[in-house]
Amino acid sequence: MAHIVGGLAASHIPAIGGAMARGVENEPYWKPFFDGFPPIRDWLGHVKPDVAVVFYNDHGLNFFLDKMPTFAVGAAAHYNNADEGWGIPTLPPFKGNVALSWQIINHLIDHDFDVVTCQEMLVDHAFTLPLKLFWPEQFTQIQTVPICINTVQFPLPSAKRCYALGQAVGDAIRQWDSDLKVVVVGTGGLSHQLDGERAGFINKHFDLAFLNSMQTHPDWATQYSIHELVEKTGTQGVELLNWLAMRGALGPSATTVHRNYHIPISNTATGVLAMAT
Repeated sequence: MAHIVGGLAASHIPAIGGAMARGVENEPYWKPFFDGFPPIRDWLGHVKPDVAVVFYNDHGLNFFLDKMPTFAVGAAAHYNNADEGWGIPTLPPFKGNVALSWQIINHLIDHDFDVVTCQEMLVDHAFTLPLKLFWPEQFTQIQTVPICINTVQFPLPSAKRCYALGQAVGDAIRQWDSDLKVVVVGTGGLSHQLDGERAGFINKHFDLAFLNSMQTHPDWATQYSIHELVEKTGTQGVELLNWLAMRGALGPSATTVHRNYHIPISNTATGVLAMAT
């Protein structure tokens, strides 16, 4: 059966892609953020996952406000990245793993998750940038399964539902008849709000409590409603739903390999986390 080697989580701000394209990772503004990745890359070099299952949220490249699925799973042989208008380079296609996609889709349907199946799927910076951060030179070599969670258009799925989604995806991976090694990825956040009266809002206290909970109490954030999470993290901070889904997939005994937290990058509290199972 397939083996989940661990989980990864990272912020996915478009400006990060611009920094990598300009080669300014060691400038004072950027260095505290990028310094969080070398220990994780070393760990990935040791565990060598074959497939990354990625929980992320689309920003209009694949889905728009008129058609926004709650949960959507990619089932394609490859996933194209397109120009989003942020001025960041468009990356080459990402490899899919169709067999694992259908394993996850069928398992989710069998366990009462109503998912949209996408046999064609564009992937935006929320998917591409974290993979490039974790695998700077080999990001197009690892096989992928994208799972999109709606964090954009209300009504949003609850934190409890997203955690349960992650648990179901983890079960599907572990039941997959394959000898491949899988890493589960969650992207986005942490606390930030890009518009409205609270534009620029960051909640360091909540962010650190959330990061701590990933180790000690992984379903901690499920106690809050979506509206409470928006209040605590900002309108876009609810991207932490992707982190929750990732953590749910790992099971209760995952341990922290490395983590980093930095304020701010482009008005966002940024985080990166690696956990081993």
